[in-house]
Amino acid sequence: MFNLKFFTVVLFFGIIACNNAVKQNQEPQKEETKKNVLVICIDDLRPELNAFGAKYIKSPNIDHLASIGRSFTRHYVNAPSCGPSRYTLLTGQYGAQYRRHYNQPLFSRAADLSKTPEVESPSMPEWFRKQGYTTVSVGKVSHHPGGRGGENWNNDSIIEMPNAWDKHIMPVGEWKTPRGAMHGLANGKVRTPNQRDVIEAFDGGDKSYPDGLIAEEGLKQLEELSSQDKPFFLAIGLIKPHLPFGAPKKYLDLYDGVDIPAPLHPEKPEGKTTWHKSNEFMNYDRGGKDPREDKAFALELKRYYAACVSYADKHVGDILQKLKETKADKNTIVVLWGDHGWHLGEHGIWGKHSLFEESLRSPLIVYTPGMENSGEQSDAVVESLDLFPTLCDLTSLPTPNVAQGASLVSLMENPKSEGHSAVAYTSGASTLRTDRYRFTEHCSGVVELYDHEKDPSETINIASENPKLVTKLRAQLGSKLDDAFNCNP
Repeated sequence: MFNLKFFTVVLFFGIIACNNAVKQNQEPQKEETKKNVLVICIDDLRPELNAFGAKYIKSPNIDHLASIGRSFTRHYVNAPSCGPSRYTLLTGQYGAQYRRHYNQPLFSRAADLSKTPEVESPSMPEWFRKQGYTTVSVGKVSHHPGGRGGENWNNDSIIEMPNAWDKHIMPVGEWKTPRGAMHGLANGKVRTPNQRDVIEAFDGGDKSYPDGLIAEEGLKQLEELSSQDKPFFLAIGLIKPHLPFGAPKKYLDLYDGVDIPAPLHPEKPEGKTTWHKSNEFMNYDRGGKDPREDKAFALELKRYYAACVSYADKHVGDILQKLKETKADKNTIVVLWGDHGWHLGEHGIWGKHSLFEESLRSPLIVYTPGMENSGEQSDAVVESLDLFPTLCDLTSLPTPNVAQGASLVSLMENPKSEGHSAVAYTSGASTLRTDRYRFTEHCSGVVELYDHEKDPSETINIASENPKLVTKLRAQLGSKLDDAFNCNP
């Protein structure tokens, strides 16, 4: 028998269901919130941090980031100098065609792109900007703090990275110009031929040195960006521990009574290598002392370097705390990156610019909310070139064809995954770092080969005894770096 009441009820709920289905199809689904990106660049920071095994270093804030993120213990930069290393980070390209352009490769790139405006070669911040991100840099992110050229690095018509930043900021305070702040000592003292003290510890606050102003502006920008609806890409670049080794005295006091280890393998290597005379360091006022001969002075320098690291670590802590206060930490990827290493006497070098391990290995930590296996380290060989595609993957953005690196997402998910070889170059040589070996070839044709299983200090060149291995590694280097043996650029 037909039940009219039952039929009416079924029809009523059926109509509601149909209407809801039509409504769902008509209304666009709410787009998933894009992750923000915060990149903290630290100048001349070698991986001598507590979290990386140097227990005498006071770096609690970087250590905390390492405890919740992924530390890459064998991360290698692609050039042992500020300018070309930052070129690779920010463009995702090796840039070896500019190997003889000293610290100016990004300016050279800008000039070349201006001649061929039809060429699509976006930098990393430019790419994120095109994808709807607000992009801001504060401090030393590209080579020139603030990203401008000219005599004092403040000329608005000479831009280091065109189309990259919505804002590129360099607070200068008493130092008056970005160039003055870059090598500044306390309270507005600018490095000049007559003012080049290599160490200093001023008894004052954090803003007595330029990084205090950079960090303060970074916190301001972070707060503003976190209050907006658009995702952001914020890069904050700290200058210390770059020379001169100057920091507020309270950070030097942290190392009173601390046993500072002496430089390892301090002897000048034999034969043709990328050893150099440490000219950048030696041009500072050292009171007539030479750390290559004066062991006490060498330890004093290491203590001042450590103080600068702790000073930078304080600012990292302030940045992470502000990120948490804004609640943006729940949706922000954080990268901490050192632009290269620094010799503290190893191989008889005080500085960077070599193709030894000390110049090329730097700290890299990547944190993303909700990551698995957080706090575990990855010992895989990776390179700075990999960060551009990694950040694209972590933010679900397409990776542009110009990015030459390999995404590290598999290592973010599983720190035991395999890495790959890393390459680097100077004006006169190129190098390949595999899991076991370092191979270096000079423009003159001289080669170096070190076996890290037997010689982690890279002191015994075994190239002459291993011609087949040399041939194999030379081919690997050439396959990764097309102009590895081109010494003309």
